[in-house]
Amino acid sequence: MTHSIGNRDSTADVVLVRYGELALKSRGIRAHYENILKHELEAMLNLEDVRYYSVRRGDGRIYIYAPDVVKAAKAASRVFGVVSTSPAFRCSSELEDITEHVTQIAHNVIRKGNGFAIRVRRTGVHQFTSMDVGRVCGDAVLSTLTDVEGVHVDLTSPDVEIFVDVRGPYAFIYTQIVGGAGGLPYGTQGKVVSLFSGGIDSAVASWMMMKRGAEIVALYCDNAPFTDETTRNRAREGVKVLSRWSPSKPIRLYEVPTGDALSMISKKGDKFTCVLCKRMMYRLAAKVMEIEGCDGVVTGSSLGQVASQTLKNLMAEVKGLDIPLYHPLIGMDKQEVVELARKIETYEVSIKEVTPCSAVPLKPSIDASPMHILELERELGMDTLIKSAIRDAVVLDVTPQSQF
Repeated sequence: MTHSIGNRDSTADVVLVRYGELALKSRGIRAHYENILKHELEAMLNLEDVRYYSVRRGDGRIYIYAPDVVKAAKAASRVFGVVSTSPAFRCSSELEDITEHVTQIAHNVIRKGNGFAIRVRRTGVHQFTSMDVGRVCGDAVLSTLTDVEGVHVDLTSPDVEIFVDVRGPYAFIYTQIVGGAGGLPYGTQGKVVSLFSGGIDSAVASWMMMKRGAEIVALYCDNAPFTDETTRNRAREGVKVLSRWSPSKPIRLYEVPTGDALSMISKKGDKFTCVLCKRMMYRLAAKVMEIEGCDGVVTGSSLGQVASQTLKNLMAEVKGLDIPLYHPLIGMDKQEVVELARKIETYEVSIKEVTPCSAVPLKPSIDASPMHILELERELGMDTLIKSAIRDAVVLDVTPQSQF
């Protein structure tokens, strides 16, 4: 467990930023990703209005120097690529100096009856081992707190943990670990088009790709008059929430009017309307891919969740379409998706009441034939419908400050 020292962290002077997968990359790629991560951290601190003196790369860590390290640590934890952060005290790697700082912190955080543990990690060449640091600091804490009843060492389930990270000429001492977003720095893996309705699934699917380092370009298909402005506004607000996870650049949103095309589809497609509509969305996404230089299309599909997401329909929807498709939610159930939506703060926007699409048939097909769908597309002249819709697209660059 970890123990927060609350306002006493105000005397700490640095935030340790830890990353995971970046450390496994080759030296050149790692340095490139670290620079991007550093840039994203600075952008997030600016976005969250957190003052800082500097953000520096180090040996396996990034360090943020700021007047309010608690606030800085929390803001930094929202950056993709960050595994965790800690407000920390920096001192020299001399054992005497480390011991002095550990005992001072222990005096502030350990209370009557508490069990404590000293957790030590060490990188570099020193005149002592990690076990030496733990033993010497533990003895010093016990000697310092003789007037506090019941204080004892507990390495299994301590009430308080004091962490010592010795790195070269410096040591960093802390008691708090803030979990990070994880993944890879945003934008390091190219761009994808995300089919974005503003509902729970599309927002979570977009976030999951963002976490893996992919920049998203959101595509909202405006099916008015089968839907109305409530659906469009929900999509805009959903992108706005996601933009808080993209501090260094806005999220581009394409709003494509698809009502006329859907009117023809619903008259011709009958129970296959939803499958044909999804193929229309994929074709529009392919056009946006070309315009924006993207490398694939993301959906919020979850196997079997609705009629259009059966295996047969999923196959019919993509028959003959030469575009890379990614379904990050395909194996997740609804409750798992909802829990993640709450965590990433898209849930409240996604559940806003909207007017449902009135083009959905009463009994949609769950086993569409790919060949039959292709024949219906030819009869509809889908290529012409797509060209007309994309020509009238509205493009917005969405930030957390956007006003619609």
